[in-house]
Amino acid sequence: MRTTTGVARNRSKNRLFKRAKGYRGGRSKLTRTVKETLLRSGAYAFRDRRRKKREFRRLWIIRISAAVQLHDLRYSEFIHGLKLANLELDRKTLSQMAILDPEGFKGVCDRVKEAIASAASA
Repeated sequence: MRTTTGVARNRSKNRLFKRAKGYRGGRSKLTRTVKETLLRSGAYAFRDRRRKKREFRRLWIIRISAAVQLHDLRYSEFIHGLKLANLELDRKTLSQMAILDPEGFKGVCDRVKEAIASAASA
């Protein structure tokens, strides 16, 4: 009796097709194309999980910079002042604060200005 790979091959193809569900045309119907597409999509997903972190950090910095300019500070001065004032707020929190709680953010800016002034006089 000869052995065939029918069941194993079909099962492995079904797994691939399940992962490629929703892709257009041959990318969801042709085995070789599906394999190539899944490889590439996995590479993009891996890359973009890291890229996402960078993009969000850039967005937070832009938002903080815009909010800080309203209080007559520069972003770099503000971050330096945060360290001088021993305020351990991350950029995500500061960005949210600038949008949702402008009064609280103004308080942080005031503390930062005081810290910068006391450091300059010392």
